[in-house]
Amino acid sequence: MSQFNFTRRGLLRGGAALGAGLAMPTIFTSQARASYLNEPTGSTVTLGFNVPQSGPYADEGADQLRAYQLAVEHLNGEGDGGMMNTFTSKALKGNGILGKKVQYVSGDTQTKSDAARASAKSMIEKDGAIMITGGSSSGVAVAVQALCQEAGVIYMAGLTHANDTTGKDRKANGFRHFFNSYMSGAALAPVLAKQYGTDRKAYYLTADYNWGYTTEQAVLESTEAMGWETVNKVLTPLAATDFSSYITPVVQSDADILVLVHYGGNMVNSLTNAVQFGLRDRMVNGKQFEIVVPLYSELMARGAGQNIKGIFGSQNWDWKLENQLGSRYFGTNAFVQSFGTKYGFPPSQAAHTGYVQALLYADAVERAGSFNPCAVVEALEDFEFDGLGNGPTLYRAEDHQCFKDVVVVKGKENPENEFDLVEIVEVTPTEQVTYPHDHPQFAGGALGTCNPGA
Repeated sequence: MSQFNFTRRGLLRGGAALGAGLAMPTIFTSQARASYLNEPTGSTVTLGFNVPQSGPYADEGADQLRAYQLAVEHLNGEGDGGMMNTFTSKALKGNGILGKKVQYVSGDTQTKSDAARASAKSMIEKDGAIMITGGSSSGVAVAVQALCQEAGVIYMAGLTHANDTTGKDRKANGFRHFFNSYMSGAALAPVLAKQYGTDRKAYYLTADYNWGYTTEQAVLESTEAMGWETVNKVLTPLAATDFSSYITPVVQSDADILVLVHYGGNMVNSLTNAVQFGLRDRMVNGKQFEIVVPLYSELMARGAGQNIKGIFGSQNWDWKLENQLGSRYFGTNAFVQSFGTKYGFPPSQAAHTGYVQALLYADAVERAGSFNPCAVVEALEDFEFDGLGNGPTLYRAEDHQCFKDVVVVKGKENPENEFDLVEIVEVTPTEQVTYPHDHPQFAGGALGTCNPGA
C-alpha cells in the first residue's frame, strides 16, 4: 500500500465546418452574432460535464463527476492545486480560465447515445457551455463529438476506448486523452503470449456497439498474429444483466480462453456468470482455461470481487503508477493525494481522465489567449506535455489522439484492501502502441476543419 490512507467516506456507486456566410444549424442560433458560439462575455465561463449517472457505466460516471468537480476547484484557485502544480505547462494560474471563474453544469448520458446528445444539446443551448466533456461509452462519445462539431464547441472525450472516436468518426472539434482498442491489443498480446502460450483457442463475448467491435478486432488481430485461433465471436446486448445463456455455448466449445469484451456492470455480471459456470476450474486441450478482460478498471475490480484475481487486462492509468514505477509518472501522486483528501478513496482511471481533460482544455485556452474553439484546436494539436500522470504525452494533430504508455494489469491475488485489487504487470512504452493515423483499424474518417459555431 502507498503512503496514502483512504477511508470509505463518500464512496458511492460508482459536421463539416461552417464557411463564411453560411447559416448556423437551426438548433444552435442563440448567439449567431458572436464571433464564436457561447463566447463568455461576463465574469464566468461554463463547462458541461456529461457523464453516465445511471445505466451499466454509472460507477465510472460517478467517479468522473467527482474529478471534474475537483478540477473546477483547482482551476478556481481552491484546494491544493493537484496536478496543476506538476503539469509541465505553466499557463494555468488558479484564477479560473483567462480570469473568468469556472462554473459547470452536469447531465446524465444514461450510457445511451440519444440521451447523451440531448443532454449535451441542452448544456450548449440553454446553459451556454463552451466545452463538453465526459461519457464512459464510445457510442456516446461518437454521438456527442459529432454534435459538438456541428454546434461549434470543443469536445474533450472522456472514457471512450473504441478506435472509431479518433478513427472513422474523428472530428476537428474533438480530442481524446484516453487510449484505444488498438493500443490495448498491442500492449496485451505479448503479455498474453508469455503467460498463456501461442497455441490457444479464444472465444469472444462482445458488447454489441462500436467499442465492442473495435476492441474485439484489435485483440483478435493481435493474438491471431502470435498464433491464437478464434473459435467464435458472439455479440451481447449492452442492456444485458444475466449472461448465463451466453456462457453455456462457451463450455460446449473447444475454446480454452474466454475474452470478455465487456465494461462496467456488464463485465462484473459476465465474469461472475463465467466463474459460476466453473470456467476457471476447467482443463481444455490440456490447458488451464483462462479469462481475459481487455479493458477494466479498479471500480470494476471492486464490483467483481474475488473473481478478478489473475485476470489480465489494460488500463489508461493506475493510481499506484508513480509509487511503483517512479518519477516517469510524476503527477500521479499529486492527483491521488488531492482526490483522496476530498473523497476518502483513490481515483479510478475514469476520474483521472476526466480531471486531465478539464485541465488540458483550460490550459489550451490560456495558451491560445482565447476561448474560440479554433484557437483551442490549434493550441492542442501536436501539443507535447508531461506531469499529468501518464508520462510524456503527445496530442497528435492528424487525429487528435493522445499517445502515451499503456498499463497492463491483472487482478491481485492477495490484495491488502478494497482499493488494492489491481496489480501493475508492466507498462508498455508509447512506441509499441503507436500506429499511423491511416492504419486500417482507423480508416475511413476525415478530421475536417474546426467549427467555431458562429
